[in-house]
Parts: sequence; structure tokens; C-alpha cells
Amino acid sequence: MKFTAEQIAGILEGEVVGNPNAEVFKLSKIEEGQEGSLTFLSNPKYQNFIYTTQASVTIVNKTFVPETNLTTTLIKVKDAYSAFTKLLEFYNQVKLNKTGIENPSFMDETVQYGTDLYLGSFSYVGKNVVLGNNVKIYPNSFIGDNAVIGDNVTIFAGGKIYSETVIGNNCTIHSGAVIGADGFGFAPNPDGTYKKIPQIGNVVIEDDVEIGACTTIDRATMGSTIIRKGVKLDNQIQIAHNVEIGENTVIAAQTGIAGSTKIGKNGMIGGQVGFAGHITVGDNVGIKAKSGITKNVKDGQIMQGSLAFGYTDFSKSYIHFKNLPKIVAELEELKKEILNQKNKQNG
Repeated sequence: MKFTAEQIAGILEGEVVGNPNAEVFKLSKIEEGQEGSLTFLSNPKYQNFIYTTQASVTIVNKTFVPETNLTTTLIKVKDAYSAFTKLLEFYNQVKLNKTGIENPSFMDETVQYGTDLYLGSFSYVGKNVVLGNNVKIYPNSFIGDNAVIGDNVTIFAGGKIYSETVIGNNCTIHSGAVIGADGFGFAPNPDGTYKKIPQIGNVVIEDDVEIGACTTIDRATMGSTIIRKGVKLDNQIQIAHNVEIGENTVIAAQTGIAGSTKIGKNGMIGGQVGFAGHITVGDNVGIKAKSGITKNVKDGQIMQGSLAFGYTDFSKSYIHFKNLPKIVAELEELKKEILNQKNKQNG
């Protein structure tokens, strides 16, 4: 899809300096601009690139005054960075605004769906599924029986939503995510084998949640695994059965949360953090990357380490960790001096 400089200026309430009919169909960095691309300049460090860029259109601040002739058409706005961000949002909406049911795909006759549905090729929607308005399901996705999905939900290619899952409004689920697989429940038998415990609960995802690529959220053994409103999950996270994550908590990649752990609201959790099962983590908790959380954490604490302990204590201890070789050497010298003194006394 192509846009002219004049059309873009209209969206951004900007002023065109140059060719109002200059056309663009892609976005680029200013240093990598090519003909047909749109870029922006807001950081003075990149100002030299505006004289060499091949981008057809460049968004700049109103205060920008070129020092020599330019080949790029300018759109002058109050704040180039904010304007470009607005344009990215607009571009993304246009790009993702697909509608219609592609073939081959399968949707059971019992499915209820709202307006502006998009169902991509090779997708499957099972019995008694309810889909809200403006739901976008990309190719090769699976929606199991009795799932309920709210308005303005996007499930990217290869997303797998198991039966009985409930997803709220304005959620995004990225490619390869699996929502509602069986929890990891096995009972040991006397002969050393394991008997699978049926997982008959579900997963509930509230409004405004984003789930990264290849993240997995297991259904509850009984009841629900719950992801509260506004939670943001990175790629490749494992959330076990009956876990609950509080509102507006953000979790980075490769974190693993064992069964029945409760994490409070407004938490910030780094990558590769491991949580033991059946513990409670309070509200407004920060956990540094690669930490191991094995016991309850109170509200407002910042944790680091494996096994994790208080951030302040860890920081103080780390000074000694770095100096361990020196400390050991000093101890050895002290031991030698003490032994020499004892030998002299005994001699």
C-alpha cells in the first residue's frame, strides 16, 4: 500500500516541504533509507544522514533547518519522534486489518462470531466457540471446543488455544504460544512409574494481555490458571497449572513458574527467573534476571540471586564475592604467621 507525503502530512497534521506527491510504501532507518521509504529524524546524532539518505520522505521537527539541499521530501511536525510512533501505530493497524474466512480452514457450525472476523488458512475452530468482534486468527491456528475469545483479539500464526480457555478483550497472542495444555501432574506409583492426574480446569486470560511467541500456559488441575488484566509476557515463558499472575505484571523471556504459585500485581520479573511451586509473591516486587525464588516474597521487595535473597544484602555480599581470592590469600598468610609464632613459642 502506497501513501503520498501529502496524505501522511494530513495524518500527522504536518507541513510538506518538497514534493507533496512523493510516494512511500515502507519504513526505514534514516541511515538505511531507500527510494520509496519513509523515515524520521529526531536525534541530532543522526542529522548528517539526512543529507545522504535515499528515503523519499523524512519526518523532522518544525525547528529543523537544512544546511544544504536535500533529495528527500520533508514533513515538518511538532515532535518527529512522537509523530513517527503515531505513524507506526497507524501502519500496524492497516497491516493487520484483515477480514474474511480463508480456505482451506474449518469452523464448526456451532461457532458464534462477531463482526470483522479474520480466519486464516489451515486454521481450526472447534465446537461451541464464541469469538467477539474484530478477532484476527492467523493461519495454522487452533481454537479448541468451548473456548471464549473477546473483542479485538489477535492470535498470530500457529497459536494453539485449548478447549475451555477464556480470553478477554484487546489481547495479543503471538506465534507458537500454547494456552491450556495439560498441567504437569503425575502421581508416583509404588513400582516407580507415574500415573497421570487428569487436568480438568482451564486458563483464564483477562483484558489487555500480551503473550509472547512460544510461551506456554497450562490449564489448571481444577479451577483456573489466571493471567490478570494488563499482564505482559515475553517469549518462551512457562506458566504451570493453577498459577495466578496479578495485574500489570511484566515477565521477561525464559522464566518458569511452577504450579500453584501466586504472583502479585505490578511486578517486574527479569529473564530466566525460576519460581518454586506453592509460594506467594507480593505486589510491586522486582526480581533480577536468573534469580531462583523458593519461598514467599513480601510486597515491594527487590530480589536477586540463586537462591535469591534480598537485593541489598546481595549487593553487599557481591563485593566480598569479587574479593574472595584476595581474602583467601590473606587468610593463608595469617595462618602461616600464627603457625610460625606457635613454633617459636614451642621451640
